[in-house]
Amino acid sequence: MRIGIVGGGLMGLALADHLAGDGHRVSVFERGKQLGGLTTWHDFGQFVWDRFYHVVLPTDAALLGLMKRIGLEDRMRWGATQTGYYVDSKFYPLSNNVDFLKFPPLNLWNKFRLAATILYCARISDWRSLEKITVEDFLRRTSGNATFEKFWKPLLLAKLGEQYKRVSAVFIWSYIKRMFSARDAAASKEQLGHISGGYRAVFQRLRERIEATGGSVATDVEVTRVEPREGGGVSIRVGSQVEHFDKVIFTGPVNVMRQTVAESLVELPVQGKDVEYLGVVCMVLVTKRPLMPYYILNIGDERIPFTGIIGMSNLVSTQETAGLHFSYLPKYVLSDDPILQKTDEELRALFLNGLRQMFPDFSESDIESAHINRAIKVQPLQVLNYSSLVQQPRTRHQDFYVVNTAQFVNNTLNNNQVIQTVNGFLDQYGKEFARVQGESAEAVTPVRVAAGGR
Repeated sequence: MRIGIVGGGLMGLALADHLAGDGHRVSVFERGKQLGGLTTWHDFGQFVWDRFYHVVLPTDAALLGLMKRIGLEDRMRWGATQTGYYVDSKFYPLSNNVDFLKFPPLNLWNKFRLAATILYCARISDWRSLEKITVEDFLRRTSGNATFEKFWKPLLLAKLGEQYKRVSAVFIWSYIKRMFSARDAAASKEQLGHISGGYRAVFQRLRERIEATGGSVATDVEVTRVEPREGGGVSIRVGSQVEHFDKVIFTGPVNVMRQTVAESLVELPVQGKDVEYLGVVCMVLVTKRPLMPYYILNIGDERIPFTGIIGMSNLVSTQETAGLHFSYLPKYVLSDDPILQKTDEELRALFLNGLRQMFPDFSESDIESAHINRAIKVQPLQVLNYSSLVQQPRTRHQDFYVVNTAQFVNNTLNNNQVIQTVNGFLDQYGKEFARVQGESAEAVTPVRVAAGGR
């Protein structure tokens, strides 16, 4: 069976690898110059690493399963990390229970309520009731007003800006539930991991595996039209070239689908009802010395123009980065925020000024380079009743499928969730891709299955 996949991010490539492994001939179309989408890599000069920050948790079973399946299990690296909090122009460690008990901005009662909130969130399994309450109301109710004002509100402002007032409690629940699992109960330390070589190693391996089966992976190509074939199957147009497939899977966002996919293939949400997305501006600072001892520094100060600092060199060995240290400084905004249109020079000046406020003794002579990366659509904004408001595309054709991140209604965007979604899609629709006995990979006659809402 010939299968076309639109989108060469982690989701599209993982799907392609599974289907190619089942004997199908798969073609992947990616409009970016590199594979990976938001998980792609960047050349920082002396080394290459992920464009945006990523981490693997010990409980990321789906992602770790992918690493094992493609032969990269031995490239996983694990280590204990530290967490910090910056507030009132001071740095506080928050890596263990002792640090937590010493945290000066909160009194003992505030700390007790904060700990109770975290434990409560970690144990909630039914998230749907959390969709009906704002994250602010939920946190004020569980942690108290003082704890919200001194601890949660600065973090929400840093992460979401004023948009936090529109976000449901699912946002904080999904974040706490995921990160809580990173803590080793015995050692009371966070155990985090990364892939040696970064995600570039993953995409190189996936591409090699797909092409080894006779499939193809094309980058820097623009899919301009996806439409049904007479008699069955789906066609993909790239420039003046048209390729025919037995089945096509679309992994891009709804707005791209609206521009390229024929109405006879998919029922799209009403125009103007598309999901709101958060975008990100991220400065990656490469330095000769470490900026701080923390992997994650949460920032509870609205004057600082970035969300936090992720000190990757406190997780990734400098042997992988030519002896240099690097840190990510992200700023999350709505996808139409003017900051995303600022020049790299303007953003460097803005972020370096914020850095000087936090680290008065930091010498800019320690900076090896500063890189600005940005993405317009990073993750959906989880407003109240998000799962009911999101109008999922529904296919109208038995040979066309849609799977994308807008379907993440109760999770933060992370690579483990991406692979879980891939696995769930294959569990649900895998039989529709089953090869007829004796069929070759080059066969173009699709297996016909009655179409249903997907």
